[in-house]
Amino acid sequence: MGGYWKDRNVLVTGANGFLGSWVSKRLVEEGANVVSFVRDAIPKSFFNLSGTVDKVVIAHGALEDYLSIERVFNEFEVDFCFHLAAQAIVGTAERFPLSTYESNIRGTWNVLEAARRNSRVQGLIIASSDKVYGSKENLPYTEQDTLGGLNPYDVSKVCVDLLAQSYFHTYGIPLGIARSGNFYGPGDLNFSRVVPETIRSLLGNENPVIRSDGTYLRDYFYVEDAAEAFLTLGANVAKDGIKGQAFNFGTEKPTAVIDVVNRLIGLSGKDHLRPVILNQAAHEIKAQYLSCRKAQELLAWRHTTDLEKGLGKSYSWYQDFFSKDES
Repeated sequence: MGGYWKDRNVLVTGANGFLGSWVSKRLVEEGANVVSFVRDAIPKSFFNLSGTVDKVVIAHGALEDYLSIERVFNEFEVDFCFHLAAQAIVGTAERFPLSTYESNIRGTWNVLEAARRNSRVQGLIIASSDKVYGSKENLPYTEQDTLGGLNPYDVSKVCVDLLAQSYFHTYGIPLGIARSGNFYGPGDLNFSRVVPETIRSLLGNENPVIRSDGTYLRDYFYVEDAAEAFLTLGANVAKDGIKGQAFNFGTEKPTAVIDVVNRLIGLSGKDHLRPVILNQAAHEIKAQYLSCRKAQELLAWRHTTDLEKGLGKSYSWYQDFFSKDES
């Protein structure tokens, strides 16, 4: 990063979430003064287990409360913000759309407005998603594709994306939009996701469950690579040709759910276990993956962890996590 983050006051919303934990850890390693905006305490989060919690300022509050966000920007003299907090589970969003819209949409315009009103802020990274592209016949997605979504989570992220673009084009806030594939890796405690759910089943000597038919294609993006991508975009976001732009981040290598599960079975050495395919997926896009050419050319960024290595590191982490939990 060339020392870019050293001594900067950096606000991370959702700092104790999955991605937020890793971004916060990397910022601390780069010498930033990290202010973590969190709603709930999560004792078993990677944010806590990695010791990051002891190296940052903790500010409690809700994204939906504008005054709480403005207070943090002002009182901690924030230079830069990574807005990562969101309701991030597709199934939860479908069951409770209103709370998802409140946190994801209202929360984002509150962060954007607080940044607009604070002249000290030098940059802002907004976490979007590959879900903003909706279902397309021509893949991979590029940043030039139109945005579209039908389900609550997808729609909320489209709104987040458009709000960010609006604040850049209207007010000139130096921001970047990160559209990423499916995060996985150490520290993910959302066990509705395929990687942690499968590993937990295997460690418990249970057959892993696949809710879809197993053929759905996704871009599985290792979380440490994702954190590096976000920091790289942040360090460059004030530059002409980059500020105000959206960037895709992923591996450019789509993988079927069944292949991920079978690879994890192989890593576990428990070949007697077999995936149970429920074929019950509803309102899911069949295939999603990204072109990252723009990030490669303008940011000189590429992912460095292939799926086999990432799954291996993940499996080892969860082995340790559950063994400590049991003891």
